[in-house]
Amino acid sequence: MACLERASPALKDILLKLYRAEKPMETDHHLYEFGAVEYHIQCSASDPHHIYLSISTPLLSQGTLLISHGLSHHTREMVKGVNSDVVEIVEPPKEGYQLTLRLNLHKIPSGKDSIKVITEISAIQAVILSTQLKEMLQNANSQDTFQGMYKPIKLVYHPREPFFVVRQPQKIIAVFPMRFKEKSDVIIATAFFQELMDVGSSQKWAKAPPCAWSPIPPPELRGETFEDLSTNGGFVSFGIFLFPNL
Repeated sequence: MACLERASPALKDILLKLYRAEKPMETDHHLYEFGAVEYHIQCSASDPHHIYLSISTPLLSQGTLLISHGLSHHTREMVKGVNSDVVEIVEPPKEGYQLTLRLNLHKIPSGKDSIKVITEISAIQAVILSTQLKEMLQNANSQDTFQGMYKPIKLVYHPREPFFVVRQPQKIIAVFPMRFKEKSDVIIATAFFQELMDVGSSQKWAKAPPCAWSPIPPPELRGETFEDLSTNGGFVSFGIFLFPNL
């Protein structure tokens, strides 16, 4: 599973070093992260006020892994909204990337605010992924049922690691099949998920989204393929109640 931190720690570190550099730096750096994500960071001493950040990421898709060279208009607008003073989308993007951004270092505020802005920029890939998911959920039909059950949407964000989303009239259920390479990881994860369920059911965490773990597929995944339901770490489910505008 991917790192739970929204911003990319490695990308954040690189951008902070470039921002804090006392002298302009020549940089042409490729950064690769989990989920087939690639960042290309470029800056030149001849243009010290700008950093060019290109991003290649497998786009969230239904059923198969989709690597596309286009982002939806809504996704691009959300990226622009990260910090419109600092972030500018370059057209067309660098070849082989879905998105290229020009970052204006001169407009990044000084002090602690600079860390906040760079952290927001380092979370661009999370913005892309979450916006795609929201678009899919908005287009999903909660009345689409199979044998009396709401049909799950199979989403792929990384090869061989699909997850499922079930949109019901009042809530969304996200189900993650858990797979581990090492037997020791299975033991640790099983204990962790069981503990997470116990903690989640306590009164202290009554307002948190409900979490469930099961060694067998939950009823919501009835009818899915054997390949998708073959795991050694069981299934983790989260229930999220919908707001009226989703």
